[in-house]
Amino acid sequence: MVAEDTQQTGTGGKDKKGSFWRELPVLIVVALVLALLIKSFVVQAFYIPSESMENTLLVNDRVLVNKLVYRVRDIERGDIVVFSGVESWDPEVQFEEPSNPISAFFRWVGTAFGVVPGEKDYIKRVIGVPGDTVKCCDAKGHVTVNGTALSETSYLFPGDVPSQNPFEVKVPAGRLWVMGDHRSVSLDSRAHQGDPGGGTIPMDEVIGRAFVIVWPFDRAEVLPIPDTFAQPALALGVEGAPYALGLAGAFPLLLFKRRLVLRRRLRAKR
Repeated sequence: MVAEDTQQTGTGGKDKKGSFWRELPVLIVVALVLALLIKSFVVQAFYIPSESMENTLLVNDRVLVNKLVYRVRDIERGDIVVFSGVESWDPEVQFEEPSNPISAFFRWVGTAFGVVPGEKDYIKRVIGVPGDTVKCCDAKGHVTVNGTALSETSYLFPGDVPSQNPFEVKVPAGRLWVMGDHRSVSLDSRAHQGDPGGGTIPMDEVIGRAFVIVWPFDRAEVLPIPDTFAQPALALGVEGAPYALGLAGAFPLLLFKRRLVLRRRLRAKR
């Protein structure tokens, strides 16, 4: 009986091992499908192939991009965004197309999971949103948005000036003005002013917001919006202008009404 029990246990162990290996391909496929669904709709990893965002992002960094955030809020100045440049900008880094289908498949998988860079994906910082006037430079050499100077020392590449060449652009509706943090090497909106849109990019081509560096581990950190973009005066030139004008017009009327009320009260007391 003991021998029989041992033999049965051994056979059961072999069956379990065989079952595991049969199920493994299914588990891998399920894991890939789930990962691709998350990548398509929620969060995607992206590989940094160029120096255009140094020192905020370095070559070979991997970042996670939130693809849902702009469903609940607007794109904001200071956001680092990944966007598609299909049929618009030329790639900053040229890649040779794989010559065979197997290599092409593995390249596609690598791009999907942020292991290799996408050929037409760009990552830049949003400087101007629709309606903004972005200009460089003021008397102190700063980029200005709606006449308000940006303090860019916290993210600009050491030794770089805000822009080597002057420019002034009014950002059209539905578009963004974007720039790299390493201004001296970044082929950003400034380099595409001769393209349709005057260098701006369509908002509907934005894939999402890069919010954290996940690789390498010693560089892992959140990517916040710099404080300079919180200046109220930036918005005053666009969204805040109608409200400011409305308040300015309403204030004298309020004073006049208050004086009338006071006069009536004084007459009533007499």
